[in-house]
Amino acid sequence: MGSPALHRAREKMAEAGVDDVAIDTFSHYFRLLEHGETGLMPESSIEPVDMPRLDDVEVDDEVAAEAVRHTAVVKLNGGLGTSMGMERAKSLLCVRRGLSFLDVIARQVLHLRRQYDAPLPLMFMNSFRTSADTMAAVARYDDLAVEGLPLEFLQNKEPKLLAADLSPITWPTDPDLEWCPPGHGDIYTAMRGTGLLDLLLEQGYRHVFVSNSDNLGAVPDARVAGWFAAGGAPFAIEAVRRTPSDRKGGHFARRRTDGRLVLRETAQTPDADKAALADLDRHRYCSTNNLWFDVAAMKEALDVRNGILGLPLIRNVKTVDPGDPSTPEVIQVETAMGAAIEVFEGSQLIEVGRDRFVPVKTTNDLLVLRSDVYDLGGDFVLDQTSAELPFVDLDTDVYKLVGEFDKRFPQGAPSLTEASSLTVHGDVTFGRDVKVVGEVELDGRTADRVESGTVLQTGG
Repeated sequence: MGSPALHRAREKMAEAGVDDVAIDTFSHYFRLLEHGETGLMPESSIEPVDMPRLDDVEVDDEVAAEAVRHTAVVKLNGGLGTSMGMERAKSLLCVRRGLSFLDVIARQVLHLRRQYDAPLPLMFMNSFRTSADTMAAVARYDDLAVEGLPLEFLQNKEPKLLAADLSPITWPTDPDLEWCPPGHGDIYTAMRGTGLLDLLLEQGYRHVFVSNSDNLGAVPDARVAGWFAAGGAPFAIEAVRRTPSDRKGGHFARRRTDGRLVLRETAQTPDADKAALADLDRHRYCSTNNLWFDVAAMKEALDVRNGILGLPLIRNVKTVDPGDPSTPEVIQVETAMGAAIEVFEGSQLIEVGRDRFVPVKTTNDLLVLRSDVYDLGGDFVLDQTSAELPFVDLDTDVYKLVGEFDKRFPQGAPSLTEASSLTVHGDVTFGRDVKVVGEVELDGRTADRVESGTVLQTGG
């Protein structure tokens, strides 16, 4: 069974009703930690990678349609949006015309079902914190569930480990803080442990499309489905060109020892290699977290490994209370779902446009999404109306939390289709039909309100 600390962690997980497959997977990573595994991926071990562009690929319409008919959709939906001041599922946030992320996702899928005469099941990987709110929100869509398949399955949880000795933390003042999610790499463990992979195979589904619920660009597009199906790859990820805002994030590369594609996250990069991580000319592509996998190939890989896919370890060091740096230091054992690209021989990458990567991580992103930079058509797919996305930087002391952000835009977002950038210092409230042109910087110390109908422009 291993060390006393591992024994206590396993007992704690079992008492909490965690699935046996998840407990064994956690144990695998615990032993790596005990043996000093850091999960680091030095620059010397990888080299840059190139890939085809979706725009250059020919996909037969019937192949695309047939691929959609054998595809299931999973949305990662375990986040609460706490960094934006939310206490409910982040996907409940209103994004367009009174619709939440969940509303848009449901309508995108329902439209595609009609268009391709496809079952296209939609399932949410929820956490115990997001399950009830999410299921209540999608209950209004009577025809969303597909017979024989669940609308949700739950991600697993694991104990936070004291950095000092790897023992599971005890925190009586708030026992919830003793637990953490295992990272989104848990999706494979959860799908196996719940029997969902077997269900999908039994019902004739060949492919699964996985994406984040806060990325409305991640539509199960028939063209991408057709490309994946026609290529016969067991696993694929959609990538985009990195921009200056992606400098601190992960990227794709190729491992020198065996030529396998890999995804290197920031937490896996040694400090000495942070400059290479940020080099957009060397490492040009980052992940959209939109991925595709062959159901039979995934099941076989998990079966051969006794349920442990063997994704690279991410050793995430935090404090037991993330909001209180004085609390004890803990280690969270995590994996990234995109890292499965290195598990499968023949995995593929495809470069897609930024229209398939519209994540909302901050209120800066939310303002762009709510503005006229995007149009939501009858198919509920986002159409970018401006040639370039504007850069938005709102004062975090004022706008970071959604509640405070909404107070400053009581009559909607300003027009940003002609904006290059909008930077706001201090506390500024915007009226109706405000338009931003070019590069605009506002200072709340000199103007605390932008009146309705104002045109803000460079030098104005």
